[in-house]
Amino acid sequence: MNDVVDLTNKDSFRHWTPVTIRFSDQDPLQHVNNIAYAAYFEAARTMFLGGLLNANENVGIDFIQARVLIDFVKEKHYPNIVHVGTRVSKLGTKSITTGYGCFVGDECVATSESVNVFFSTVERKSVTIPDAVRANLEADPMQEHNKSGYSRNH
Repeated sequence: MNDVVDLTNKDSFRHWTPVTIRFSDQDPLQHVNNIAYAAYFEAARTMFLGGLLNANENVGIDFIQARVLIDFVKEKHYPNIVHVGTRVSKLGTKSITTGYGCFVGDECVATSESVNVFFSTVERKSVTIPDAVRANLEADPMQEHNKSGYSRNH
């Protein structure tokens, strides 16, 4: 699963999150500001990761973000809708690296990569990826079959 994935290619994704560009996302140059892209990727990350942990089976386990990297490819303007594709790029022992492509139509406008660590909310420390979650992610890194939707443990 640690293959290099072209995040600028729409075919690299099956899990999509649409996000509306807001008027307030613009900067004085009237293009979407860099911090707005962080929010678009956050929306996609929470929708993707929010469905991975079964609250009944993984009590007291959540994610914390350890790293985020964003590459800006093209400027975009309000009004518009971006579609953010998400997939697993790499699995560690206690972490998951996810890759993102942000598109307007067929045009990639930004990419991102983030590392999230599985975390015990009780012990306040990192924990090993639960076996069932790891098996799911290894079998379906694009989460093409994830129909559980967003959910939280608390």
